[in-house]
Amino acid sequence: MQEPVKTQDRANGDKTNLGLAGVSGLDSWSAKLPAPSTLVVTGDARDTGLDANSVDIVVTSPPYWQKRDYEHPDQIGLEPTPEGFVSSIMDCLAEWRRVLRPTGSVFLNIGDTYFKRSLVGIPGRIEAAAVDAGWSIRNRIIWAKTGGMPEPAKNRLANRHEYIIHLTYKPTYYYDLQAYQEHLNVSANPGDVWTIEPERDMSAHLAPYPREIVRRAISLACPPQVCLACGKPRRRVVERTDQLDPSRPQARRAMELAKQHSLTPEHIRAIQATGVSDVGKATKFQNGTGRNSQEVQRLAAEAKAALGGYFREFTFAKRETVGWTDCGHNSAARGVVLDPFVGTGTTPKIAMEMERDAIGVDLKPLTGEPSLSALF
Repeated sequence: MQEPVKTQDRANGDKTNLGLAGVSGLDSWSAKLPAPSTLVVTGDARDTGLDANSVDIVVTSPPYWQKRDYEHPDQIGLEPTPEGFVSSIMDCLAEWRRVLRPTGSVFLNIGDTYFKRSLVGIPGRIEAAAVDAGWSIRNRIIWAKTGGMPEPAKNRLANRHEYIIHLTYKPTYYYDLQAYQEHLNVSANPGDVWTIEPERDMSAHLAPYPREIVRRAISLACPPQVCLACGKPRRRVVERTDQLDPSRPQARRAMELAKQHSLTPEHIRAIQATGVSDVGKATKFQNGTGRNSQEVQRLAAEAKAALGGYFREFTFAKRETVGWTDCGHNSAARGVVLDPFVGTGTTPKIAMEMERDAIGVDLKPLTGEPSLSALF
């Protein structure tokens, strides 16, 4: 049953919207949308001047501490102490929290720095300060580099990784693991190590970061469409099928046994409703079977008798998208990506390719660079 959704009318205060929440395709909104757009402005990552609650995701790579001088009096990165640098990043996070919608995320690419012959732990310091400020660290993603610049050090290993910290400030943040799996062409949760080749260019910007980092962050946490009336992102609606991955021998055998014993779609749904709660150690932690109806339990028991140890395979069946949530307000917009250290424009360029709107902020945006000038 569809229920009325609650929204805020900016002119008249809070009231109930008469539209009904439902499910529809992305195409139902696409016709109302202009082409993806990019705005690049001169400004400070700590004070962007953007409207509050106007951005869905921040994807950025700020200057690393004591690495390079970008020759601007307000630059971040040349603070005399690690504590000063972390304080600057926290000022940034406070501003990004203001401009993010409640469903928003930050993907912060940051590396560490050697000082007095020791790593100073910049990523960990930022994480600790962010948690103290009310942020949640959802992942510490390891960017494992397949190559890198030669290092002269003879008494330590060359650094071949950086961090991408995923931060949120609300538990209801937007997340689309299926989009990410489709991007990587995998079926399982791929994990928190991203093996990506570093990218080099000859631009005036000294530290470009890989386009693939942006693609992955947007796939995971930036909705393709958002309702301007209520601010809700459109979320994928998925249903589990009875189809398994035939490349896996166990899955292939499960499908053979299901066919041999004439298991019905109702049997498969009963398996999926029951899960693996009666298998092995799971019985000590789950009691899903006890929460299901007697008919579901009966069908699941029949299925297990037929499938034996292959019973659990159908709990990992493929999922298919049947639509996207539709709040009924008919106030469509694209998801918005912000890079507050936009540099040469890697983030907005990829955002537009992925049909999102983008905003770039920088103390010295390199608008003469081909990657940025092509956006206007």
